[in-house]
Amino acid sequence: MLRLGGDFDSGSGPTLCLARFLIRLNSPGASSDGGKFVYNLTPNMMNASARIFPILLFASLAAAQSTFTNPLLPSGPDPWVEYHDGVYYYMNTTATNLTLWKTRNMADLKSAEKKVVWTPPATGPYSHDIWAPEIHFLAGKWYIYFAADGKTNQTHRIWVIENASADPFQGEWTFKGKLADATDKWAIDASVFEYQGKLYYIWSGWEGDENGTQSIYIARLKNPWTVESARTRISTPEYPWEKVGDIPPQLKQDNPPHIDVNEGPEALLQDGKVFVIYSASACWTDNYALGMLTADSGAELLDGSVWKKSPTPVFQQSLEAHVYATGHNSFFKSADGKTDWILYHANSKPGQGCGWHRAPRAQPFAWNADGTPNFGTPVPADKPLPRP
Repeated sequence: MLRLGGDFDSGSGPTLCLARFLIRLNSPGASSDGGKFVYNLTPNMMNASARIFPILLFASLAAAQSTFTNPLLPSGPDPWVEYHDGVYYYMNTTATNLTLWKTRNMADLKSAEKKVVWTPPATGPYSHDIWAPEIHFLAGKWYIYFAADGKTNQTHRIWVIENASADPFQGEWTFKGKLADATDKWAIDASVFEYQGKLYYIWSGWEGDENGTQSIYIARLKNPWTVESARTRISTPEYPWEKVGDIPPQLKQDNPPHIDVNEGPEALLQDGKVFVIYSASACWTDNYALGMLTADSGAELLDGSVWKKSPTPVFQQSLEAHVYATGHNSFFKSADGKTDWILYHANSKPGQGCGWHRAPRAQPFAWNADGTPNFGTPVPADKPLPRP
């Protein structure tokens, strides 16, 4: 006779799984007392258990393979993903190069193939602080948009590289140049999207030449690397939740004492409407949150008056879930096209700032009756979610 024992309520593993199963079936020889289980296995019972155990083990493994938990990577600020021909192409800020991941399922990002596809020169206007890269498939070619500077933040601009290969892991990435409107002001966090047959460029920038306020701008593109219109400002910080931005001591050099921030704009199209989801307040604060701009179907997107700002955040930190500084998002659909997902970075503890603690997380979202997105609240890191 074999005697098994353990903590029934908090234990884990196949033996505990089997014990719980047998006790719930009121199996002879099984008992539970004060959260402890005791099971006396006779030879016949051991034979029966041997048949049940593989079934339970298989069920447990199947359940584990059908779910995942956040974060998707240990670190990865400013996450972006592009889906093309059954493959998800992912990027995030590395600061020193452009690294590309590819996977058939975003839940498998930790084991995904990755490659450094571009390394900046040692000096020059796009040699430092490589931020917020995005890969896009446009007009049959691949393009990566990224922010970079010449070693000073004031020189940050948007740059573009191109690859004509069907597989962005192959072929040659060629430098197309700076993406700027006629004002050529400070710019970061570029994204592009197509709407009603036209290509648009959105970004975070300064109105003038001094730091202090970051706003969201839009312009129309002639081609993926050339701006053809004047820029239009469609959002600037105005609500208190957009203006949390006192500079911490370690960042005060060459910066003003406070910065109001709108940045990281991303387009989300649904039923003809254009939603621009952006990040508000400074990334080094726990108050970093997502705001939303809405343009109705058929609107002239370069007319600043068509954009309506939601008065409250649409996604923000959750103390209960231990998720902080939620921001700089992107979107993707499940491979079957049925489920919408939001991809964003966040910290797992308060006060972790705007550094490498920021890790990519994903969760599904729904749509409200009025056609607006409902992102819900951040899910805890240990909560199983269905694989996309």
